[in-house]
Amino acid sequence: MTPTLRSERLLLSPYTPEDETDFVALLRDEEVCKWMGQERQPEETIRSLFGLLFTEVYPKNMFDVWAVRLDGRYIGHAELKKTGNVDGHEVICALVRDVWRMGLGTELSYRVVDYGFDELGLDAVHGCVAAENTRSLAMALKAGFEIVRDVTGEDGKVTRVVTLRAADRQLARQ
Repeated sequence: MTPTLRSERLLLSPYTPEDETDFVALLRDEEVCKWMGQERQPEETIRSLFGLLFTEVYPKNMFDVWAVRLDGRYIGHAELKKTGNVDGHEVICALVRDVWRMGLGTELSYRVVDYGFDELGLDAVHGCVAAENTRSLAMALKAGFEIVRDVTGEDGKVTRVVTLRAADRQLARQ
C-alpha cells in the first residue's frame, strides 16, 4: 500500500477521488507534458488513467503513486515503479508550473528516492529525462545520478536514462 511520506515542505499521499480535477489539469498542461517526455492526452484518457488508480493500482498494490501537496494545495504527482523503460524501478515526478524553480523538484525526487532505498531496499533507482530538459538533468546529476545511456525515439528526440545507485546517494549530498 502506498504510504504517506513527508519532506521538509511536501506531503506525498495516495490520491483521493477529490484530486481528479487537479490531476487532469497537471497532465493536460502542454509544458508539463513536454518535460515529462509525453504527448498531451485527451481529457477522457487522463480521467480513465486516474480511475485506474482506484480500480487497479491501489487495490492490487501495483506500485507507489502519490499526490504531492505544498501547504495543503495539490502541486504535483510522483511515482516509483518497475517499468520496461529501465531494468529496475523508475522515479517519475511532475509539478505544476507555478512552483517550478523553488527547489521542490529536488526535494520531491530526494524523498521518493530515499523511500525506494530505505523502505523498499532497492539497489538503484532510474529516471528518464528528455535530453533538452537541462534543468532536470542538472538536478539529477547534482543528486548523484549518472547518465547511463541515451535512447532516441522514432521522432528523433533523445531521452537520457539516468541511474543512482544506493551506495552513491549519500556521497552526492555531502
